[in-house]
Amino acid sequence: MTVHGPGLGRYYEDFTVGDVYRHPLGRTISEADNTWFTLLTVNTNQNHFNAHFAAGAPVGRIIVNSGLTVAIVLGLSVIDVSQNASMNLGWEEIRLTHPVFVGDTLYAESIVTETRESRSRPYAGIVTCRTRGLNQDGDEVLSWRRSVMVYKRDAPHDKGFFPQARNGPMTL
Repeated sequence: MTVHGPGLGRYYEDFTVGDVYRHPLGRTISEADNTWFTLLTVNTNQNHFNAHFAAGAPVGRIIVNSGLTVAIVLGLSVIDVSQNASMNLGWEEIRLTHPVFVGDTLYAESIVTETRESRSRPYAGIVTCRTRGLNQDGDEVLSWRRSVMVYKRDAPHDKGFFPQARNGPMTL
């Protein structure tokens, strides 16, 4: 097993079953993040935005919307797992294992569980990872298995997209 440090994107050829990626960024969740996401997704469960109501629930305080938790952990994993992906193929076995609260900082890590060449797209392969999110105390807050279609290094699709400046190159 190899533990990889921070980097920006990997191609299909870079993934090896058993390798662990400790994604380089952490993200602290604010009250505004939780309220905004809850309103944006029209989630009317008051445990996410009504402190008085949430105080009477078993957890006893506002709990972060689980959709936001999933989205943040997914985002944290992109830099290593799907920066060079053409598409997500699916998530399975999503488990929410510990509550997340405003002020918690989330981190993520992924282990590669499977790789295979795409049968229909010769320029890509399929990478499957188990990803978990951890809070600042090291508690696992969620996990899932995700499969993504990742470009091979010589795929043309993710190259040459930066526009040429009409007034020429930058100069000193």
